[in-house]
Amino acid sequence: QVQLVESGGGLVQAGGSLRLSCAASGGTFSNYAMGWFRQAPGNDREFVAAITWTGRTTYYADSVKGRFTIRKDNAKNTVYLQMNSLKPEDSAAYYCAAKFYEVRFDTLSGPDNYPYWGQGTQVTVSS
Repeated sequence: QVQLVESGGGLVQAGGSLRLSCAASGGTFSNYAMGWFRQAPGNDREFVAAITWTGRTTYYADSVKGRFTIRKDNAKNTVYLQMNSLKPEDSAAYYCAAKFYEVRFDTLSGPDNYPYWGQGTQVTVSS
């Protein structure tokens, strides 16, 4: 059983940056692909970014490509989401998720495919 705890959310002005962290425990972190999703009020949970269990491949939603970077640190059992050039439409609750031994985009981009989730961290971008 994997437990995930996100941190790093907050209030930032448009154009600013935040780094979200997701600390994992209870499993062999290096064996897990990790994803970041977000959900704004009234919206479905949407894919933001993912990294394969090997760490060799990353995937991004078109809306964040070039602005967000996902990174996995197996030594610290932590996955990060560096968010730059933030926009008001990036405001949402951000969740990290874990899936064992996965590399495929079509799987990693779907929230229903992840068995383990964190509790979320709020990001608010003011205009």
